[in-house]
Amino acid sequence: MFIFNSSIGKKFIQAVSGAFLIIFLLLHATINFFSVIDSFTGKFGVVAADEKLFSAGDGLFKLGCDFMSTPVISIMVPILALGFLVHIGYGIWLSVKNVMARGGVKRYEVASKAATDSWSARNMLVLGIVILGFICFHLTHFWAKMQLPEMFGIGTFENDPYLLLMATFKNWWVLALYLVWFFFLFLHLCHGFWSMFQTIGWNGQTWFKRVKVIGIIVAAIICLVFAAVAVNAFVQANFIA
Repeated sequence: MFIFNSSIGKKFIQAVSGAFLIIFLLLHATINFFSVIDSFTGKFGVVAADEKLFSAGDGLFKLGCDFMSTPVISIMVPILALGFLVHIGYGIWLSVKNVMARGGVKRYEVASKAATDSWSARNMLVLGIVILGFICFHLTHFWAKMQLPEMFGIGTFENDPYLLLMATFKNWWVLALYLVWFFFLFLHLCHGFWSMFQTIGWNGQTWFKRVKVIGIIVAAIICLVFAAVAVNAFVQANFIA
């Protein structure tokens, strides 16, 4: 098929799956940032153990986590996650094929001036592998203790997302690893964002520059929000709780 055999088709699959990735990250970052808001309102960790407060609408992070368990979101999240996995798997497959065919690490078969503009553009495979490794590490901390027991009955279900955050980020070295991960994610998103729009034709000289700036802003917001959540949980676990 054209979409699987042509260079444009391959880039289109990466662009669409990359859009799923950005949507997933924006949703995930927003829900997680509620924990930071709860810290400033004095509700961090309090609402999870008090059904009366939760019923009254307090505790944004707990409310957000429960919202993620609603049927509509339960259907959307696997679809977004599938797009995320397709993006990673297909990207690695394309890169390996290009390495075998050309003897060099290139993301796409057709070179462009934009693809040589940054280190991240030339090392998307490396960034993707590092990010994938940290995703597996991340899943053992949260998904394996919340969604996995709830969906499949495997393991012990942790109903308090505040305590889970503090337990995860209590150790400084775990926080440091996550911050490194967010930095690599930032580099990956910076290139991926404008590359996605370039694929659908927004590659004019004027718009291309604007899209690159917008991409940096979007990537920075996502990664800074995640970093704020991790640092806040570390502070809560070691200095406040």
